[in-house]
Amino acid sequence: MIKKQLWKLIFLLGHFLITAGLTVGLISAEWGLIPLIFLISGILISGFWVVLQSQRSKWWKQRSTQAGTNAILATLAVLIILGLINFLGIRYHLRTDLTETQLFTLAPQSKELLRNLPQPMKVWLFTRDQNYQDQELLDNYRRQSPNFKYEYVDPQARPGLAEKFGVQHLGEVYLEFENKHQLVQTVNDNERLSEIRLTNHLQQIISNNTAKVYFLQGHGELKITNNQTNTQNSITQAVQGLTDENFTALPLNLTENPQVPDDATVVIVAGPKQELFSGEVQALQDYLNRGGNLLLMINPNSNPKIDNLLKDWGVKLDNRLAIDISGQSLGIGPAAPLVTEYGQHPITKQFGNGISLYPLARPLEITSVSGVESTPLLRTKPHPSSWAESDQQSEKLEFNEGKDLKGPLTLGVALTRKLSTQVTPIPTSLPTSTSSPTSTSSPIPTPSPTNANSQPTTKESRLVVLGNSDFAKNGLFEQQLNGDVFLNCVTWLSQKDQQTLSIRPKEPTNRRITMSTAKANLLSISSLLLLPFLSFGAGAIIWWRRR
Repeated sequence: MIKKQLWKLIFLLGHFLITAGLTVGLISAEWGLIPLIFLISGILISGFWVVLQSQRSKWWKQRSTQAGTNAILATLAVLIILGLINFLGIRYHLRTDLTETQLFTLAPQSKELLRNLPQPMKVWLFTRDQNYQDQELLDNYRRQSPNFKYEYVDPQARPGLAEKFGVQHLGEVYLEFENKHQLVQTVNDNERLSEIRLTNHLQQIISNNTAKVYFLQGHGELKITNNQTNTQNSITQAVQGLTDENFTALPLNLTENPQVPDDATVVIVAGPKQELFSGEVQALQDYLNRGGNLLLMINPNSNPKIDNLLKDWGVKLDNRLAIDISGQSLGIGPAAPLVTEYGQHPITKQFGNGISLYPLARPLEITSVSGVESTPLLRTKPHPSSWAESDQQSEKLEFNEGKDLKGPLTLGVALTRKLSTQVTPIPTSLPTSTSSPTSTSSPIPTPSPTNANSQPTTKESRLVVLGNSDFAKNGLFEQQLNGDVFLNCVTWLSQKDQQTLSIRPKEPTNRRITMSTAKANLLSISSLLLLPFLSFGAGAIIWWRRR
């Protein structure tokens, strides 16, 4: 009897020590020596008690003990696995977007901008409606960079802050960066926060420079302003894309002043239908020779008479029409090549196997020229999927050996040429005085000592030639990667190498279902009542037949 009481005391002592160790540790919030001594002693005593009891009673060999132990171990294993999953989920963030248009994934351009944020940036949302969709988008931004933060503000609760930003309406969203504020948009029930606008404003507020892009006009080129009679022949969507990226688009007429303005960062010739005057071509050549940057988009069946300009760069326009039959299964005609193969160049390096579309394009011939570095940008699929068709009048498009050119065809090329220029020193002024009492000391420019030591610096001139301009027209600009091809070309030509060349965010496809109140009620009743009732009835019938 005494021996039995002793075992019971040992059992209670083990549990007492464990309880004491946990209590001391939790209350003091420090797991020092004393709580550890209590815990270790209690665990050892309890373990000793369990081992001795099992040897005495042989309960370990009992079937019920083994079954219970297996259940306990299985339960512990599940709990440990769940704990590990939660631990990894908190420590490492991994998400998989299964939506068709990657609705919950930021575009590559947004990610790259956020990763390269030089300073903290904050988004202020002056609204009392903390919409889940907006928060999801902002959380995606915040995950990309610790420098990105956002905060909801009730304008009535913090009127001073609202006045500081100049808030006029509820729902206004502002971007703050280095003491600069910029209105992004106004959110409401019908218009939620847009990744396109937020990323565009983010890029604008980071970049301080505004570059001027001139569009040559006067030869049937695409219009940079809205044409009321023919909006499809305009390039206003592309111009808006340039504006969003801090470029200023301006028209250029070389017949009025046969010289490209000195402040031109990029000159674009978009689909001329008539030939250029020799003086205009010479002006473009002079512009390139002094370090200019030119984008030529030349459609087939047009001859702008710029062969001499292109010859200096090793480019020749092919008069045949690019044919690509790989897109016929998608309902795309053979005269609209689908490009999925891009050159290893900053303009296209992020494109992967993305699609861009070029209706009515001409191939380019590239030859090597000393001092010029060329990189093909756009390539069609190899023959027999694509070829250059010489007989454009034929109703049946087919490859003719000896006349047509087998694919793959080059539809775009980027070229650079190094230019050596002499540094123009800034003259320094040294004061000199004369003996005449009426004269005053006047600065006389004298050559700087650095003149003799000035070294020539290397300047680069850039040229991009595309065998199509229609891909940038309104309606096609937003298709697939067309807009990214155009904007990346201009950005690369601007020689702002610190700017992001990537894939820009696109408008998500609207897949919302709009239904009437009656249909919504019918859907609710059928899903909450009808289907469960049918399932329950089927189960009851089966039970009744099997009983």
